[in-house]
Amino acid sequence: MNIIVSTLNAKFIHTSLSIRYLKASAAPEFDVKLAEYTIKDPTMNIVGDLYTKNPDVLGFSCYIWNIEETIKVIQMLKKIKPELIIVLGGPEVTYDVGYWLDRIPQADFIAIGEGEDTFKRLLAEIEGKQEFTNVPGIAYRADGKKKIQPNGAKLDLKELPSPYRFEEDIKDLSKRVIYIETSRGCPFSCQFCLSSIEVGVRYFDREKIKSDIRYLMENGAKTIKFVDRTFNISRSYAMEMFQFLIDEHRPGTVFQFEITADIMRPEVIQFLNDHAPAGLFRFEIGVQSTNDHTNDLVMRRQNFEKLTRTVTMVKEGGKIDQHLDLIAGLPEEDYMSFRKTFNDVFAMRPEELQLGFLKMLRGTGLRIRAKEHDYIYSDYSPYEILGNNVLSFDDIVRIKQVEDVLEKYWNDHRMDTTVEFLVTQAFETPFDFFQEFGTYWDEQGWSRIGHQLEDLYRRLNQFLAAAKPEFLDAAVSLMKYDYFAGQKYKPRKPWWDSTYEKDDRSAIYGDLLDNPSILGAEFMALGLGEKELYKHTMLEEVPLNIKEYLETGEISPGSSVLVAYFDPAGKGAKIYWYPKSEAEISLQ
Repeated sequence: MNIIVSTLNAKFIHTSLSIRYLKASAAPEFDVKLAEYTIKDPTMNIVGDLYTKNPDVLGFSCYIWNIEETIKVIQMLKKIKPELIIVLGGPEVTYDVGYWLDRIPQADFIAIGEGEDTFKRLLAEIEGKQEFTNVPGIAYRADGKKKIQPNGAKLDLKELPSPYRFEEDIKDLSKRVIYIETSRGCPFSCQFCLSSIEVGVRYFDREKIKSDIRYLMENGAKTIKFVDRTFNISRSYAMEMFQFLIDEHRPGTVFQFEITADIMRPEVIQFLNDHAPAGLFRFEIGVQSTNDHTNDLVMRRQNFEKLTRTVTMVKEGGKIDQHLDLIAGLPEEDYMSFRKTFNDVFAMRPEELQLGFLKMLRGTGLRIRAKEHDYIYSDYSPYEILGNNVLSFDDIVRIKQVEDVLEKYWNDHRMDTTVEFLVTQAFETPFDFFQEFGTYWDEQGWSRIGHQLEDLYRRLNQFLAAAKPEFLDAAVSLMKYDYFAGQKYKPRKPWWDSTYEKDDRSAIYGDLLDNPSILGAEFMALGLGEKELYKHTMLEEVPLNIKEYLETGEISPGSSVLVAYFDPAGKGAKIYWYPKSEAEISLQ
């Protein structure tokens, strides 16, 4: 019997942990093969590839991000090969299984919940007597009727075989995100999350997990993401794993965790600040909302003061990047309340702020009680909301405009100095900057076209000229500084027209050749000759005393001449300040 388990990942760099658990658990009785694709792959290509593998049984792991594309693949395969037995599993089809049996008649079986034992027992019946009533946790049709069989006992996770040690995976470990699971379940009851449905938290064997991590690192894994819903629910466990990873990590490896920030003790953070190498860990923290009433309605316990303490301590330690999540559209959080939530969280300046929109997932309490808040939402995955009693679709469109420019201008960190200036001095709040710019961006039709790095600077320049002309000179000065600072190599053509004529530039270069100490000891130590100076540096005069602004945060009358040196090895730019003798330019 030729058995294949497959899934459509969101991106090529992702790997599916679920199908690897199925493969590992089915062995040695069944030799299961893996087949991974992405949701961007053409359906015909996926169908063609699977057809050539000639499976007898084909399983698909289904999620909100891939179910619609998966259905297309299933429908085509069943037309081509009607005898093919198709098994579906995963969180998207675990709930409302009756609906899915109707929606996808091409599916022969649906595995409900944890699939490792269920899938193996189902394979045994397919190959054997086909007495499917013996298999707990499956849904299927028999004699024209739906059969939905309850799950058996929860699995003992300590007994599950490792899903990380397949020889065929080794070649891709360095190029993919590797997902590690050390526990299942969540102690919290957030009504928008599927994890709230399972009661309690179960752990895998710690020593097996450590052994697997060693194996992955030895074979080149660079990005390992823990998918535990709350990695730090047990302080002793988290500390043990942090210590292990600090002691045994390999250079270049990054570990990502989902943590609950308000339960993290200060001494744990201090330990990480003191002992973790910079860049080794990355934290993902779900804030979702700072509205207490909203959090109460979704049964989310959160102490924002303690959360802020944690995020601030981690940030001050300078060792760990933090990714904070918000959800727009939670109950009783209207546009102005969400504006406050955004500003509350942005005030912590996380390295990444993810602005998402509520998805009414099947099986969650919020979807079951959707009428209580007049929710309307898409009938198809990912079931994103279209409005509720306090948030109109117009509000959602506006917040999506914020999301668009937030990603480009904050999360990608292309011009941090400029954005910091704008959100603190040019606009009333950070949210207002991103909202006004996002609306302008949409009105210009830029969301429908591509962009290069230089385009992002030009578009911000155009927006500020229209919206905040009184701050334009200062902002453009900082944009030029950010542009230079963000380059690995000398740019061929920056986004602005140079302020210097050839003779003026030559005069400054002549001065620097005669007296390089003008720019300080670091520049002098470069020992640049005339050829290297012209080849590896750029000059730009701007109407803002940037050096003073960077030191004090204050705008004062003055101007700057930036001298940017670009390391020929691609190590980035160093920016120096050339003293001006001309009258200073007032920005007031």
